[in-house]
Amino acid sequence: MASFTVVVGDPDSGLAHQLEADGQDANRFLGKSIGDEVDGSAVGLEGYTLEITGGSDDAGRPLNKTVAGADLQEVLMEGKQTGYNPNRDGERRRITVRGREVSDAVAQINASVVESGDTAVEELLAEDE
Repeated sequence: MASFTVVVGDPDSGLAHQLEADGQDANRFLGKSIGDEVDGSAVGLEGYTLEITGGSDDAGRPLNKTVAGADLQEVLMEGKQTGYNPNRDGERRRITVRGREVSDAVAQINASVVESGDTAVEELLAEDE
């Protein structure tokens, strides 16, 4: 069974919430890619819609939206990108990244609220505790 840490950013309040998705809820994320929308009930946010904005695997390698699939791939990067920050102008480096698709190897998923529900995020999360 898959298990993910889902970091949900709320643009209205400017806060980020770290939530867990495991079992059947985690299966809602499998096979989705960066930019896809997921129902927020997978992490306890009823009535919310979340957009996957990124993530990382268990070794800390980031998901890269330019790489298809879920496998590891070495990408020649130049300029500031997710997972690479050059030290000088014109510097290029080959970096190992994971594809844009969410798989069992992914440990953390970053998501942003696209559509809000009737209840505030803080209230929904307070009910779970």
